[in-house]
Amino acid sequence: MSQYQFLIRRGLQGLLVVWGVITVVFLLRFMTPGSPVDFIAPIDAGPELRARIARNLGLDQPIYTQYGQYLAGILQGDMGYSYIRGRPASEIIALRIPATIELAVAATVVAIAFSIPLGVLSATRRHQPADYAATGFSLVGISTPNFWLGIMLIMIVSVGLGLLPTSQRPIGLVAALEMLVFQLDTLGIRAWITHMILPAITLGTYFTAMIVRLTRSGMLDELGQPYVEAARAKGLPETLVTYKHALRNTMIPIITVLGLQLGTLIGGAVITEFVFNWPGLGTLIIDAITVRDWPIIQGALIVIGVGFVVINIAVDALYARLNPRVTLE
Repeated sequence: MSQYQFLIRRGLQGLLVVWGVITVVFLLRFMTPGSPVDFIAPIDAGPELRARIARNLGLDQPIYTQYGQYLAGILQGDMGYSYIRGRPASEIIALRIPATIELAVAATVVAIAFSIPLGVLSATRRHQPADYAATGFSLVGISTPNFWLGIMLIMIVSVGLGLLPTSQRPIGLVAALEMLVFQLDTLGIRAWITHMILPAITLGTYFTAMIVRLTRSGMLDELGQPYVEAARAKGLPETLVTYKHALRNTMIPIITVLGLQLGTLIGGAVITEFVFNWPGLGTLIIDAITVRDWPIIQGALIVIGVGFVVINIAVDALYARLNPRVTLE
């Protein structure tokens, strides 16, 4: 099987997964107690008004008709209309996507910056204090809930020391970069960085701990391979052997996990966004659940599912590029 056939197969599988996500999200509205009419209609609304609202929302039609209309709307980019917010759901969700992506990517950068050096240090200093410290950090990081860590960082760093802000960002990354490039003003990018640090650390801690353990395990396997001994016998510097040869061969599974976890971060940032009042999809979903704003809930969940599928396909493509043997499986 060629790489193109491999990617086409993955793409078709991804489309099936997206269709499954849309179907499940659509059915959630009918499986959940209550009706959107209860949150739209006035408290003293009579049966006629409630029936008119249900008719306007299309809730009086059979479920298969509603599903067909909903699926057709999704294919056209129409996720419905939020009567509670008075705007199309797709517009509201589109405004929140950049903040979630920025947070997920920043958390990934934090994880990579700390995890790979710690993993290499742990593997090359096996059974030494540095190894025990790195493995201890990974154990604590994996065991620490994100919401608790975020609250503790706010209390200590923001409230106690007054070093960093606690609330949502005042400016997005694109706007901050535009200020930097066109106005030569660093105020925007500095505000973005200071508001990003605590949420990124909170979301990326678990990710960092996991990659530390993965890097350590992979490095220990590679450092025991014959080619490493041969490189050392040739007189190559230990740093060159460790980072150019051993770490390079360890990066393939690490890259795979990085891509998969990036999709998880996009979907799993809900609690972190809520703790830091981050204007992303997480807080949007929680607010929409509170008022049963189903177009927003369904649209946001579909966007998260599609993002996860796209990232997985991209990881498969990168993995097939790095290791062509996977296209033969």
